[in-house]
Formats: sequence, C-alpha cells, structure tokens
Amino acid sequence: MSSPEQRMADLLKTFGDPAACTAHLLCDRHPSDAVAFTVVGADLGGQDTTFGELRDASARMASALMALGVGPGDRVATLMGKSTELVVAALAIWRIGAVQVPLFTAFAPPAIALRITGNGTKVVITDAGQRSKLAAGPDLPADPPWRIVTTGPTEAGDLSFAELLQGHPPLERPAALGGDGTIVELFTSGTSGPPKAVPIPLRAVAGFAMYQEFGLDHRPTDVFWNAADPGWAYGLYYAIIAPLALGRRSLLFNSLFSAEATWAVLSRYGVTNFTAGPTVYRKLRGTPAPEGVRLRCASAAGEPLPADVITWAERTLGIPVRDHYGSTELGMAIANAWHPALRDDLKPGSMGRPLPGWSVTVLREDTNSAAAETGRPGRVSVDIAKSPLMWFEGYRDAPERTAEKFSPDGHWFYTGDTAARDEDGHLFFSGRSDDVILMAGYRIGPFEVESVLLEHEAVVEAAAVGVPHEELGEVMEAFVVLRPGAEGGDTLAAELQQLVKDRLAKHAYPRRVHFVAELPKTSSGKTQRFLLRPRKVSSRAR
Repeated sequence: MSSPEQRMADLLKTFGDPAACTAHLLCDRHPSDAVAFTVVGADLGGQDTTFGELRDASARMASALMALGVGPGDRVATLMGKSTELVVAALAIWRIGAVQVPLFTAFAPPAIALRITGNGTKVVITDAGQRSKLAAGPDLPADPPWRIVTTGPTEAGDLSFAELLQGHPPLERPAALGGDGTIVELFTSGTSGPPKAVPIPLRAVAGFAMYQEFGLDHRPTDVFWNAADPGWAYGLYYAIIAPLALGRRSLLFNSLFSAEATWAVLSRYGVTNFTAGPTVYRKLRGTPAPEGVRLRCASAAGEPLPADVITWAERTLGIPVRDHYGSTELGMAIANAWHPALRDDLKPGSMGRPLPGWSVTVLREDTNSAAAETGRPGRVSVDIAKSPLMWFEGYRDAPERTAEKFSPDGHWFYTGDTAARDEDGHLFFSGRSDDVILMAGYRIGPFEVESVLLEHEAVVEAAAVGVPHEELGEVMEAFVVLRPGAEGGDTLAAELQQLVKDRLAKHAYPRRVHFVAELPKTSSGKTQRFLLRPRKVSSRAR
C-alpha cells in the first residue's frame, strides 16, 4: 500500500499531464464490465450501469453534441437529476473537450439564467420535468443562443436525448486538453454574496480523488453513497467525478429526500460508506433506524456538524459521523479522515486537520505573517506554495472578486471562513469572516452560539448574526425555527438567552431572539446569514 504522499504524487502526475484526456481517465481506462453507478429510483429499485455502457453512450452523445456545433471550451449546461443520463451527458461533454455547467434542479429561472447567459452556452440538457424552467420569460430570452435537449417528452424545437443517442455513431477519439483544460464551470453557492463562476481544470481531480480515498476511505469493496446533489460541489466532486476517477461504484438516489427513504436505501442496498450534509443526519435522528443498516464510515460536509449529531450516531449507528471541510474553490481540504493512515480521535466541534496536499493555517486578522494564537479564532488560509493540490486560480471574468481571495503577494488563499486551532492542529469552525460578531472587543463565532441554541428541545434550526450597536459596536441576535407544537414568546426567549450564558459565555447571549418559520438558505442548504441582518420580523428581546 502506497503512502498518502506517494499516492498524491501519482495522482498529480496522472491528472496534471499535458496530454491527459478526461474521458480516458474518468471512464475508458476502467474495466468495461465494472459497475460505475447504481441508480436507485423512488420505488427503491436499482439499475446498474457499467463503465463500458457509459463509454458507448457518452461517445454517441459526444458525436451528437459536435453535430450541434459544440467544440472544445464551449459550455453545455445540465439541468438534470441524479441519473445515468446525467453521467452520460457529463462524460460526453468532457469527451469533446467542452465544459459542463451543472444546474441544481431546485433552481428557479433567475438562478438558471445567471449561470447560462453571457458565457457562451451552446446546449442545455434537461430532464422533461425541468423543461418549463427554460421557457421564455423575464429572465430567459425567447430566442436563446442555445439548443435544448430533453431526456423525456420534448417540446417544439427541442431535441430528444434518446434519439440523439440512437442517431449518431460513437466518437472515436476523445479530446485530450491536458491537466489545465477546464472540465466544469461551477458557481459558488452565494452564502455571503452573489454566486461566482469557478472554472475547474482536470488537474483538480487529483485532489478530489485524494479526499475520496483518504478522507472518506472509499474502498473498492464499499457500497458508497454520497447523498449530496451533483448540482453543487460536494455532490459533483465526490458522488460523480472522484468515483469515476477511481473506477469505484457509487449510488445515486434519484428521488426527493425523506428520512424514511434514506433509511430504506441504507438498509436495502447495504451501504457501508455514507456521506451527506449535517441536515440529513438531523432528519435521520428524528426517525427510527431500520434493521440491516451496517455503515462502516459516516461523514458530513457542507455545514459545521453539531456535537449532538455525533453522539446520536455513535449510539444509533455504532460509529461517529466525522466532519469534513472544504469549498467550491478547493474541494475538501480539512477532515476528520476515515483512512487508517490518517484517522485519529475525534474532538467534539472539530472539523479535523488538513489533508495531505494542503497546508492550512489560521492567520491573525491584522497581518498575513503570523498565525493566530492557539484557541483564538482567525482567518482560515491556504499556504499556496506548500499545497500541491491547490488548483483554483480565479473566478471567470471577475478580477476584483478574485483579488479578494488572495494575498497581494500571492502567498495565501483566503477561504473566507474563521476558525480556531488547538495545540494538536485540529481546527474548530467559527463562522464566515463577515459573519463573526465583534462586540466590545470580544469576537463571537455564530456557530458556537447556534450550537448551544440547538441543544434546546424546542429548537430545530438557529442562526446567529451581529447587528450594529451604538455603544458595543455589535450585539448578537438569533433567528430560531421551532419544532412543531413549540410556542415562541418571552419565556422561551429568556430560556434560550440563559442557555447561551450558561453553556457558552455571559457576554455571548443573543440580545434579541426572533422566532421565524424558516431560515434563508442557498439551494444547497447553507444558511445565508447576511440576509438576516436587515430582516424585520417578530421577535423577543430583553
């Protein structure tokens, strides 16, 4: 067994090669009869697809796309659910050297328009159930510059996905654009502002594969399921791309989420390696686990993982959920890794330590030359020269926003998050840089306050934000979603404020508690705290 460092060197060489071919590395080199994906439907029936089947179908679709005028560097958007057709479409796009633009199926037309207009999109491939979102209206033109390909029944002017597959011969020679060639253009989720376009080169797959192997410990014998949606980074990178790169089977559940259905898939398919957002685990916690669940690994990413979820998992699943951290621009860089070569004891609230290939530190707020003191929150930053897996170079057509992410000397990449670091190198998430509350000289991380509020039995979700205060600079306010049947009011607000005083710090309690029906979130489920600051809602304060 090679060391993580040797494995990383091999992956960097393979995916960074100037002659590298995406279709070959992600599909064609694997055994034709090996199962690549098992797509599970709403009825829990599964359909296996082999690498050979993917190779043939994507080569035919690649010919069809070329006949529509798509060439290297052109954008092709995919508005599709978790399906074999999605994988075929992605491989076809990469097979001709074009760029996939993933669209989350929960997007409304304005979000879709932002991602496909003005960037040279030639084709949009959509499921029939999503087709109405591409109709002409205030956001999308009546005579668009792109053709529409539909996987089901077509509308006037559309092309049929199935007919294109049947009507074109396989493309014989896939494009080889090398490690610097862009394979995906993915947009950030906009937790602290408008989404930004992130070009992802083929060489980034080296880092994706490293996390898949060492962070998640995805083994050839695993039944692996990443429940995240491939319209977003975690689902695309680690449910589609990294499993393809490794030639390992991945489950795709093509149905709406429910705790009951998730438990059923875990049990029926004997999933051994599962990863999802913390919200999924919170939902599972409220529903009894069925017989037959036999997880070896359980991981979480996308939002900080509350300690109570880890406790529940150990009691219910027999294993903890290990928290991992990353971003659209990096992939996963920090983790409580599962691989035996990296695994260590969990520390409640820690998102882990930097993975091989990443040098991550916590910088002070006032300088780029010194790390923050142990236990003191600072800016989570990547030392670029010491991070061979670093691939992000900038947002498309956004030099000013790119400059905000890098130090002037090009030494550091700023993640935009804040965290504290302990003496063993474990990082503890505090919040987004623009979410941290500065009150009378104190720095208060919103996640710490939110974690305490979630301990109350009446609270389902919570978000903490800072609001201007004449004397203190900022004070904390909390937005709380209650469980069904719970009643908000002065009494409960006082209980929550006292809980924070008792469990965190007397100065950190929220001066005002707002009871709301829901929190504003991105389509990927991340809380948008910046939208809460100007919000006017019913509240209780003391």
